[in-house]
Amino acid sequence: MTEKILKEFHRTVGKASLVPGDRGAFEVSINGAVVFSKLKEGRFPSIGELRAAVRAATQG
Repeated sequence: MTEKILKEFHRTVGKASLVPGDRGAFEVSINGAVVFSKLKEGRFPSIGELRAAVRAATQG
């Protein structure tokens, strides 16, 4: 999923990393702001949902 996001947003997202967490965490942050949290939502995002969240965070 990270690779797909970086391919699409390579001009606006300079770096992505996968950081192991506890409690099954999966959080996506853009410029320090969380745009998706599995702990909060209780599920993984779809690729479309993640693309939309990254797009919104990088355009605004």
